[in-house]
Amino acid sequence: MFSHQPWYHGNITRSTAEDLLSKAGKDGSFLLRDSESIQGAYALCVLYQNCVYTYRILPNEDKKLSVQASEGVPIRFFSLLPDLVEAYYKENMGLVTHLQYAVQKEEEPEEEPEPVSLPPQLPPRNITCNEFKDSYSDSSRGTDRGTELARPSISDTYFQRLQQIDITNLPEDHQKSIQEYFRSSVCLDAEQVQNGNPTLPHFKKLTQSICKNLNSEIARTLPSLEALQKVLDQPLSPGAGRLRSQLSGDANQSVAFKLEQLTKLIYSVEDKTKNAVFESVGYDAGHRKSLIPPVTFEVKCDSLGISNKMYLKVDVEGGKVYFKKSKDGPEDKYFVHNKILQLVKSQKMHNRLALVVETEKEKTQRKDFVFDDTKKREGFCQLLQQMKNKHSGKPEPDMITIFVGTWNMGNANPPANITSWFQSKGQGKTHDDTASQIPHDIYVIGTQEDPLGEKDWIETVRGALRDITNISFKQIATQTLWSIRILVLAKPEHENRFSHVFSDSVKTGIANALGNKGAVGVSFMFNRTSFGFVNSHLTSGSEKKLRRNQNYVSILRFLNLGDKKVNPFDITHRFTHLFWLGDLNYRVDLPSQEAENIVMKIKQQQYQELLARDQLNIEREEEKVFLDYVEEEITFAPTYRFERDTRERYAYTKAKATGTKYNLPSWCDRVLRKSYPIVHVVCNSYGCTNDIMTSDHSPVFATFDVGVTSQFVSKNDLSKDAQGAIKIMNCVAVLLTKSKTKFFIEYHSSCLEKFVKSPEGENQENTEGSIKVRFSGQVELTPIIADPEYLLDQHILICIKSTDCDESYGEGCVALRSAENSYTEFTIKLTHHGERTGLLTGGIQLPKSDGKQTEKLYDFIKVGDDPGAGKGKSGENTKMSSDISNPSYMGYKSNNQADRSPGNIMSPRTVASTKDMTHGSLSPKKSTPSPTTKTSTPIPEDGQPPEMFDNPLYGSMSSSRGSKDHLPPPDAHFSFPKTDLDADRQHPVPTPRFRSFTCSETKPPSASATNPVSSSLQPQNITKKPVVPSRSEGGTTGPNRPPVPIKSRPGQPQEPQPKPRDYRDSSELPSKLRQQTRQGQPKDGHHETQQPQLKMGRPLK
Repeated sequence: MFSHQPWYHGNITRSTAEDLLSKAGKDGSFLLRDSESIQGAYALCVLYQNCVYTYRILPNEDKKLSVQASEGVPIRFFSLLPDLVEAYYKENMGLVTHLQYAVQKEEEPEEEPEPVSLPPQLPPRNITCNEFKDSYSDSSRGTDRGTELARPSISDTYFQRLQQIDITNLPEDHQKSIQEYFRSSVCLDAEQVQNGNPTLPHFKKLTQSICKNLNSEIARTLPSLEALQKVLDQPLSPGAGRLRSQLSGDANQSVAFKLEQLTKLIYSVEDKTKNAVFESVGYDAGHRKSLIPPVTFEVKCDSLGISNKMYLKVDVEGGKVYFKKSKDGPEDKYFVHNKILQLVKSQKMHNRLALVVETEKEKTQRKDFVFDDTKKREGFCQLLQQMKNKHSGKPEPDMITIFVGTWNMGNANPPANITSWFQSKGQGKTHDDTASQIPHDIYVIGTQEDPLGEKDWIETVRGALRDITNISFKQIATQTLWSIRILVLAKPEHENRFSHVFSDSVKTGIANALGNKGAVGVSFMFNRTSFGFVNSHLTSGSEKKLRRNQNYVSILRFLNLGDKKVNPFDITHRFTHLFWLGDLNYRVDLPSQEAENIVMKIKQQQYQELLARDQLNIEREEEKVFLDYVEEEITFAPTYRFERDTRERYAYTKAKATGTKYNLPSWCDRVLRKSYPIVHVVCNSYGCTNDIMTSDHSPVFATFDVGVTSQFVSKNDLSKDAQGAIKIMNCVAVLLTKSKTKFFIEYHSSCLEKFVKSPEGENQENTEGSIKVRFSGQVELTPIIADPEYLLDQHILICIKSTDCDESYGEGCVALRSAENSYTEFTIKLTHHGERTGLLTGGIQLPKSDGKQTEKLYDFIKVGDDPGAGKGKSGENTKMSSDISNPSYMGYKSNNQADRSPGNIMSPRTVASTKDMTHGSLSPKKSTPSPTTKTSTPIPEDGQPPEMFDNPLYGSMSSSRGSKDHLPPPDAHFSFPKTDLDADRQHPVPTPRFRSFTCSETKPPSASATNPVSSSLQPQNITKKPVVPSRSEGGTTGPNRPPVPIKSRPGQPQEPQPKPRDYRDSSELPSKLRQQTRQGQPKDGHHETQQPQLKMGRPLK
């Protein structure tokens, strides 16, 4: 309505408005934008003395507009916004200064129209059209010259192609028909099209001639299939004979249409037969009915220093693991699921695994095994985790597995078999065949350029999953925007665990009005855990990186998903777990003349050099998009742009009217995620398929183990209600803004009845372009349930708002588990609409816990080092690994380790609560690592590099495995030096948690924790060293720690435990079990972690 006004900027963000006014630089500069907090309201932004003042313009019941100006100034109402602006050009109207200079909108470059529905055409083969004959150019009189010239061109081009193809094996009449069509009839069809008849009658005549026998075969086959369908229909379908009449009634229908209908009929008959048979034998869905066959693994174990071959047979359904000396040997020695206490993955040798089992003598025993490769070890771990989950006896799961897939289908129908996609088979980090039959709990499938109808695609996916798992998955949600679609399926047993299901879409095509580009999303609650999934198709073109960034921000702001009670927060903060997938269209940023070199590097699997030039990685490193998201390491070839029907050639050129366009091979199709801090997430696979070739994109898959919560049931005496509150105090914020206003904090959480506001903060001067706000006093949040065990799984969402317009200046999240032991100080990063907006520090304290926390199923698999593997006798009772670190509660992650990353919690510090404490430095890893700072793979004990999966497209790369260039290691610490946030705050004595950066698969250990003893195992060009264990030798524990496990110490008296505590989270070690001081670590204790430095994602001038 006001778009023609130079001062009206629509729905730009607050930070963008501040940037525009800062560039103007004159007092009295102003602009209007839409309010971020109130629908239908506006915000008047005025620059005065290098500060931005914001005034809300609100409509009343009569839709009259008024400005919220200074107190004592009469309120004036206006019918139109231009009248209001005109009035405030006068002085003394209640603003800090009168309006003088309108800041105009920045012009956006016009977008080049993109093809909307037609599939992208592959470049023609290297055939040049013959020069046109003079007779054709002479005949162009009185007609459109271009059309006349096109007729001999198309005929000559295709007839030459035909001559290069061997058609001698075709029937003679077919040869003559094809030759005649391309010699002359194709020109007649072109003329028909020019005259307005697009039916291609001569081509139709050709296909009818070729398919003459096929038509008669269809007529003979169809009645038989229909009779079979009638038998299977219960009750008989009233339209049983409709398809036959549809096929036979119209003789003009194409053979392709008839075959498509016939194919659908055959699939329908197959599905109905399967359903009938499954129901008759009790296979109609259900976790208990999805039978996973027993799997046998060949392993090696050490006995008396000699490596012996053994076989481990895993029976998931029976809940047993058999130990056999030969593959067909007796199955008399086995361990039941509840006797297998722990799996410990070696981080030095990626194919080594230890089983901690309970023996008949009430003792524990550690058995070390070496598998053929890493994938076999991971398959074994997944099967045992599945066995634990199945036989746990828990009424509600505390861990589920999720499949996330994305595929740009290229407007082509999928092939008959797409099961490899859902089994995570192909390139990259893939599932082993032994684990391919394990069904996931939830499947989330995103497609772009999807030509199928919604029902057809759903049945295609459900049919493929049924073939793999024998389960009929239930549809939870689906959302479609033009050809962009997202589908969520789940096991039938979970159907009643889903609630609050929402879906939405956002258009980001030309002028944000076309839906050929954009996003679709689905959100839901699984028991008490919130999930969000976004499938997006962003602007294409290597040069349109900035437009893709704008697409991302638009989707972030306007995709309406999740709990409406948390409106101040965009979708990045609304969910415990948010997954973003799709054809993001970010390209490898190299010149077009490098195309052949890129293809050569892909064939040699030298991906790291290309990933360093990946636009998405660069933009994430510069904090322009996907702030604080995590992506698993890419170890597969670029998924775009292939020649269709093959995965051996990239079609990187495309003929257009404006010339040749280059589409360099790129990782366009991606899966990223963002989770609340200190939650359990493990990525088990991330790769692409090799055998689905109908599109110029390859499907991408990723699978995750995710911790979930359910309705809390307290173990305490219900007659004694737990008392206590969550206390938050001493908050100080540094905000990247030039706004001159006052601020307050809002606290939101699902554990609170309603959100809580803090008192107004006190503004203090800070550096140019930022402001420091101190919130004195203490805020007490009263939870719905005050049981400490319940609170440890909760999170507090924090939003800093302005008092003048109630708009957010930054949001963040604090995990209550970070304050498990005592009063804890926190520092969180603040973001708003995808931009970094500041930092918040403060302290948090929970009610004290008197009981032991409930063990989680996902704590079954942990990561640790080998305590001298192979040195002890097999069967001896050995001590537990000295660094069995529980990844579930660590602030760090590795490829196969739970992601308990601190997320926005940068440097938690706890007050010393016991006399003997071990102090160490906290060294978290950046959540958005630069591709140029990735390290090479750690070298195992045997001196051989860890397994690198061959690219099946280009054969074995074993000859070049050891010669990959080693890239510089990442920073050991966040590069955040201490700020002045706490300059005048009374500090409790900090005691940083002593933790190790555990590692698995290909991720290196942190450089901040090194073991000089083990440095000889590493080649000199590897800068990383193994981690010093953070757990006590022998698995023994101090007075404040329960045993891990208790049965690993036969004959040793248990020390008294006056205050039971959860060993998984404790960061302190008794002094008598303390490790030797690391190099560079202070020996006298109190080593204080550095506070993070604010990294400006949006510099203000």
